Amino acid sequence: MSLNKVILIGNVGKDPDIRYFDNNAAVANFPLATSDRGYTLANGTVVPERTEWHNIVARRDLVPFVEKWVRKGSGVYVEGKIRTRNYDDTAGNRRYITEIYADRIEFYSMGNRPEGTAATSTAQPQAQQQQQQPAQQPVSQTSAQPNTFAESNDSDDLPF
Repeated sequence: MSLNKVILIGNVGKDPDIRYFDNNAAVANFPLATSDRGYTLANGTVVPERTEWHNIVARRDLVPFVEKWVRKGSGVYVEGKIRTRNYDDTAGNRRYITEIYADRIEFYSMGNRPEGTAATSTAQPQAQQQQQQPAQQPVSQTSAQPNTFAESNDSDDLPF
């Protein structure tokens, strides 16, 4: 058995690049930054903050969501698969690129800045309705939890 699953929470590095094809297909690409906090070891050694950049590829039903809502600086939660491909550059050198093929993208509040309106993108019809009519209330979570604005069941005792 094998599993290829990636979960990332970070900030979008630049506005997504959307490309359309003749067969009505589209793809959205954007960089995502994830950071590990810096810290100081017991012996006084300072370990600086480390930022990793990930290439996110969104296809199919995620493209309209990304095109409409995702912008530079947006905090997002991404689930997907990691894929590596190679190509030969103009000098004839073999180059490798690692990408995250997104299966799910949601807004995510980092707790340190307001997000404005929030929406979620899944293949469910209720998410598509939310994309057309975004929530009007600002995100007010103080802890880092994903913003999933699905139908709530008031009878459960879950804190989110």
